[in-house]
Formats: sequence, structure tokens, C-alpha cells
Amino acid sequence: MRLLFAFSLAVAAWAGDKDLNGRWDIRVENSANRRAWWLEVKGAGSGKMTGSFISALGGDLNVIENLAVKDGVLSFSFDRKGAQPAKLVYSAKLVGKELVGEHFIEGKPQKTAFVGKRAPVLKDKDDNSWKKGKPVELFNGKDLNNWSAMVPGKPLGWKIEDGIMKNVAGANNLVSAEKFWNFELHCEFKIGAHSNGGLGLRGRYEVQIIDDFGKPAGSHGTGALYSRIVPSVNASKAPGEWQTYDIRLVGHFVTITVNGQKVIDKGVIEGLTAMAHDWDESQPGPFSVQGDHGPVEIRKLTITPLVK
Repeated sequence: MRLLFAFSLAVAAWAGDKDLNGRWDIRVENSANRRAWWLEVKGAGSGKMTGSFISALGGDLNVIENLAVKDGVLSFSFDRKGAQPAKLVYSAKLVGKELVGEHFIEGKPQKTAFVGKRAPVLKDKDDNSWKKGKPVELFNGKDLNNWSAMVPGKPLGWKIEDGIMKNVAGANNLVSAEKFWNFELHCEFKIGAHSNGGLGLRGRYEVQIIDDFGKPAGSHGTGALYSRIVPSVNASKAPGEWQTYDIRLVGHFVTITVNGQKVIDKGVIEGLTAMAHDWDESQPGPFSVQGDHGPVEIRKLTITPLVK
């Protein structure tokens, strides 16, 4: 009888554990850099659990190696390498429909709270039913009045010269005042040698800008959906030359054309990238420009909304 009772409790626990499975968009409470996270859990309740995580940890899609669930609490950790090695620890549990948790660095008292909600399944398909609306010039060539700083309290670090927006190294990232859903984007930009930047679609999905002329295409390369979708080729130009991106986003489908060459055709976006700062995938989001790495110049940013 005791054995049967224990087995019943175990079955109930496994059933609850299964509720942790799925993709989670995560809001980090009191985040200094306004970054959002993304978590995917598979196999919870089966004894063969796996997971993936995106945060500011190296800016990558990280496979979770130390993943466990006990008494309804999901826990995982990462060993951070480099100049400041540390063990990063995360734990969370379901509270209603939300994933409520905390993060800390082992050996330090500070803890960071976070809240996740299930990532939505977007029904919009990239088909012939979408019509172009009125184009919106995100950059007017004169000022940055329609933009704000992503990181509060940090200087903007951008200026306008001869109708071109330019950053200084380590500048703030820019966030547009307007928000968008489905759209086509035309961007004309130039980067310096060894520079790195990015364009944030809906404030969630980064299209990489980087000086990698002549190198193989990769998940962190020119035209990539950062750490998620690899372009078919590297169509970049040499640093110092003007380049173009034409990007179409419908639901979770993205098409990216670099310098006139289509490199991603209706690629499926699985979730947020490390540049994400707007966590709610079910709502329109802003456009963002990464300026916290090397020099980037932009002379054109035109968004054309797509409507039914």
C-alpha cells in the first residue's frame, strides 16, 4: 500500500513537471540593461530533460547541461569562463501560468528575480495576403527625437553628421518610439574595421551587422538572425563601404536580403535573441539599433508596415 501511495505521488509530480515544458519569454525584474531572456524546456517529467537558454551570457543560444527539476522547482546553472569566471545559478517554479524564479552568482548575496510566460504561437504566415502600408522613416536625417536609450542613465553616445547617424564606441543602444508588427525594413549602413552592431526587430530578434568580409557564413555573421538562423552565404562588403539590408518580418517568418542577395528566405524564428529587450512576443515591438560595440553609421532606416 505504501509503495502504491509513493508511486501515485511520483506520477503526480511527473505530471506537474510536464507543465514546465515549452518555450518561455522572460522579463528580468529591475534589469539594468533592460534585457529579456528566453528558455526552452523539453522532456520534463520523462526523466530525459533537455533545455536551451538565451540571456546576455555570451550572447549565444546556450544548451543547458546542468538541468533538473525537484518538487516542482526547475534549476540549472552555467560555469562562466573568461576573465571573471563564476557559477551562474537559476531556479524557477510555476505560479499559476507564470514561471517565477530568481538568478544569482554563487558566492554572492545579490539575487535577480524574473518572470516568464509561455511564448505565443504566432498565426501570421508570410503569404501573398499582405499589402504594403505607408512607409515610416525611422531616421529623419536631422535628429534622434524619435529614439530613446535602451540602458537608462547611460549617455546616448550617438550624433548626427551630414544626415548620417553615428555612434562612438561603447554607445548606448537606440530604441524607436514607434512599435511595429509585420513590416519590411530597408537599412543603409556602414561599419568600421573589426566593428560589430545589430538591428533589433520588434526589439526581440537581432539581425547581425559585423565586419566579416570574405569569411564563411555563420550564426554570428553578416545577415544572420543572431545565434539562430545561418544565412546561405556571406554577402557582406568590406568595412568602410555602404551596405544595404532589406528585411521582411511576418509573424515568426523572416526574409533577409544583404546587398541585393537573399540570404534567408522565410526562416522560422524560434524565439528571442540575446539583444532582446521587449519580452512580449504577442505584441508589436519597437525597432532597436545596437551601438555598444564598434563604430556604425546609418543613413537610411525605412519601415513599411504590412497589413491585410
